[in-house]
Order: sequence, then C-alpha cells, then structure tokens
Amino acid sequence: MSNDIGIKAVEEAPEELYKVELKADERIDELQRKGYQIIQNPKQFCFGMDAVLLAGFADIRKEASVLDMGTGTGIIPLLLEAREKGSKFIGIDIQEDSIDMAKRSVQLNHLEEKIHIIKADIKEATQLFPLSSFDVVVTNPPYMSAHAGLKNPDSAKAIARHEVHASLDEWIEVASRLVKVGGKFFMVHRPHRLTDIMSALDKHELTVKRIKMVHPYVDKEANMVLIEAVRKGKSQVIVEKPLIVYKALNEYHDEIHDIYGY
Repeated sequence: MSNDIGIKAVEEAPEELYKVELKADERIDELQRKGYQIIQNPKQFCFGMDAVLLAGFADIRKEASVLDMGTGTGIIPLLLEAREKGSKFIGIDIQEDSIDMAKRSVQLNHLEEKIHIIKADIKEATQLFPLSSFDVVVTNPPYMSAHAGLKNPDSAKAIARHEVHASLDEWIEVASRLVKVGGKFFMVHRPHRLTDIMSALDKHELTVKRIKMVHPYVDKEANMVLIEAVRKGKSQVIVEKPLIVYKALNEYHDEIHDIYGY
C-alpha cells in the first residue's frame, strides 16, 4: 500500500530550509507530526503504510527505551517520538544508504539527543547491546523468505522485502534476547506468515497479547497483521477489531486519517 496520505514532498523550498545535505534523487517529505520531516530516495525504498500503522499500534510508555530493528530511513523512531511514545530510541539497519538518510533525518529534526542510528546486522545486535536492555523492541521486518521471488539480492528493495540477511526466526530471537522480561515487542507482518510468526514467538518466550488484522476493504481478506507480544508474559490474547483501510475507491476510513494525523 502507498504512503500517499499524510506525506507531502517538500518542493521548491528555499535552499536555506534544508538543514542537512540532500544527495542525488533524495527528497524531503513532511510527516504531519510536530513539523517533522524525513529524507527519502524514491529510487531505492520509501516507507509504506505498514510502518505508519505499526507506530500507531505500538502501546509504549513515554519513558520507555525503544529499539527499532531494521529501521530503514528511521521512520518508526521519528513517528514514535512525535507521538511521545518512548524517550530514547535506537534504530539499526544493515543498509548504508538507508542509515545515512536516517541519520540526516534525525539531524534535520534536531533529535540527536533522543534518536541514535547504527549500521549493523541484526544478528550482531546482541553483541552491541546488553541483553534484556530495552523496554520495547519494534520491527517492520522483511516479509518474504529469502527465495520467495527474489530477483536481485543486492538491491535495497530486495533487502527490505526479503529475508536476505536474517530469517524471521532470527529476527524474533534477537528481539526476545534484547527486550526486558515483561517488556513489549511489536511487529507488522503478512497474515500468510502467521504460522511461522506464532511458532517463533512461542519458541523465544514472547507471549502474544494483541493481534489486529488490516484489510484493504471490508470485503477483502487481510493483507497485514499487527502483533504485540510480551517477553515471558501471561497467556491471554486480545484480538482487536480489524482495521479497514478504504471505505470506497481512493477514500480512506477515518481511522486511517487519525493514524496519519492528516
């Protein structure tokens, strides 16, 4: 799904408004939250609705420390901070170009004291941070297995969409090891991977607490699932009412507008 609502490219702005350098093919997009902006390159990979919905779904205390695994251009830390969800954020990603844009977006919004961006393979994260050191871990991981229609394993889009560098089980294992006992884990994924997701969460002692399905239309099957789990939590699951994106062709439901802040 596109990220076409609540996001507005900054066009023909005076050069002095750009507080950081823009590189070839990059643009600055408005996030409609506290005046925050993000640097993106549409020729590589721009964030989508899934990241925005995950940030809206995540129930995070203001004082929480948050790790975003696979942060991309840093969209989730930016949105969470704008919504006053969490106090300190670390975003990690393996792609150099995405990390570079994320760091400059943090500078653009003067959030260097709150958001820290690190280039790292998520499989190395347990060596970078103490175990059980975060109140919350969030992730919008690659949805497809490494060989599911993969064409170019070196492209930015392939790495963002396919499990090139780590499997789903490895993503969840790392999250479990880094979140505190009783801490929260939030993920957005595809419903067709639910069996794999539930198996991995159970294996790594993350107990599912909330599930929310996202449907493009009321009469269409779900194409996204939002999940909250707690490390070593009690077994009690709430299945929330589904989120319907469109009420008519190109017409979003009010809840979508609320999430975007548009």
